[in-house]
Amino acid sequence: MDDLVVWLRAQLDADAARAEAAPCGPWSVDVSGSIVDADGGRVIPSVGGARDGHPVRWPEGPVVEHVVGHDPARVLREIDALRQIVDRYAWLREHGDTGGIGWVLQVLALPYNDRPGYLDSWRP
Repeated sequence: MDDLVVWLRAQLDADAARAEAAPCGPWSVDVSGSIVDADGGRVIPSVGGARDGHPVRWPEGPVVEHVVGHDPARVLREIDALRQIVDRYAWLREHGDTGGIGWVLQVLALPYNDRPGYLDSWRP
């Protein structure tokens, strides 16, 4: 489980770095359908860069709503909560009393199972 603790912390660090590099949230959608950050600056997500010199925008509707719902501030709060769980597990393990909660880390690692380094033996 120690390898899982180290690996899971690295995944959380990577997610936090991406969230910290993004414009601050909370994000919202303005009347034109553009995503706007907390400072009122436009954030226009693109896929594949530009086409004919114009940004390629994500589709309206569910994709935009998903992006808005995962603004960096919310993602960082979630990462903080997950880190607290991982740290508590590591502390308990260090003191010889995990109480059979190793499965919690295995479940926390599931969303990252498509990333390099994930071991199938960690699957709950």
